Amino acid sequence: MLLGFKTELKINKAQRLILAKHAGVARHAWNQALALCQQVLAHNRANPNDKIKFPSSIDLHKWLVASIKPENPWYYEVSKCSPQYALRHLSDAFKSFFKKVKGFPKFKKKGRNDSFTLDGSIHVDHKRIKVPVIGWLKTFERLPQGVEPKSVTISARADRWFISFKIDVSVEQTPKVYDIVGVDLGIKTLATLSTGVVFDGVKSYRQAEHRLKRLQRNLSRKVKGSFNRKKAALLLAKAHRRVANIRKDVLHKLTTYLSKNHAVVGIEDLNVSGMMANRCLAKAIGDMGFYEFRRQLEYKCQLYGSKLVVIDRFAPSSKTCSCCANVKNSLSLSQRVYHCHSCGFEIDRDLNAAINISKYAASSVVSACGRGAADSLG
Repeated sequence: MLLGFKTELKINKAQRLILAKHAGVARHAWNQALALCQQVLAHNRANPNDKIKFPSSIDLHKWLVASIKPENPWYYEVSKCSPQYALRHLSDAFKSFFKKVKGFPKFKKKGRNDSFTLDGSIHVDHKRIKVPVIGWLKTFERLPQGVEPKSVTISARADRWFISFKIDVSVEQTPKVYDIVGVDLGIKTLATLSTGVVFDGVKSYRQAEHRLKRLQRNLSRKVKGSFNRKKAALLLAKAHRRVANIRKDVLHKLTTYLSKNHAVVGIEDLNVSGMMANRCLAKAIGDMGFYEFRRQLEYKCQLYGSKLVVIDRFAPSSKTCSCCANVKNSLSLSQRVYHCHSCGFEIDRDLNAAINISKYAASSVVSACGRGAADSLG
């Protein structure tokens, strides 16, 4: 299976400058093409009987070579792949917009998610990689050997540069300690497993919230365009990067444990975007990273030979008694201990939901694979 590999680059000042030039050309090509596409859409809305064909990535590239490059000679200081891939990505963004999958593409701003893509002759060594035009780039960690990536993406985060590419890895069937597990995600604790194991959320944003507010306040007081404002913006970006890295590290450890040690992993199909609309819980939900948890778990279950079962979001996992299967009419968030009025069973609310999720996942596996799967699961 194909996996993305991303690592930090160890670069000098000259390399940092050429990387920034490539990112700037890609950003300029994206913004110029986006402005042209907006003009085409505005013309078609104003003249429904005289519409202009919406430009494809090839049309945008021809227009860029004919109109933009002659007026901006610094385009020739970087690889031609940088603006080409920017136009391809813009074309893909418009396709997703027309299919109502994503929103309308936005203009890019300098220093915010800078990135570009290169292809061609790429060579991977132990701790360095050679890319077109730029040459050899050193890395802090050892790179996978025996790979020949067709393209690489170089991106910036605060003051650090990263390189990423796809590698083909073989599926690793790890020995499973448990046959099936249900996972209940929450705000008080990140994950409660049906086996009784509890993973506490690190809550990196809440811990760094005071520092982030102070850095944001200092940034707002700097004069726009000044060097001190750039330094303040860099400090704020570093703080946000640290928060994101701490959260991602916790999620990687959790998802690796689940996929390596459990044959079947059951989770709920949470409506994360709808949950984020709750202004009282949005900060806490975003701090846990529910969407990133599911994204990591999906590919790691394939990598380690596990099966991921996603149950219906409307299944009453919290309201159902895991002992007698009685379903309550209502259950408030403040009730942290589940008490069944039918059989008198008492259990932690999250553990009760995790056990029910594991039962839903087991029944889904049985219905998909037959009775033999149930016997194998014990």
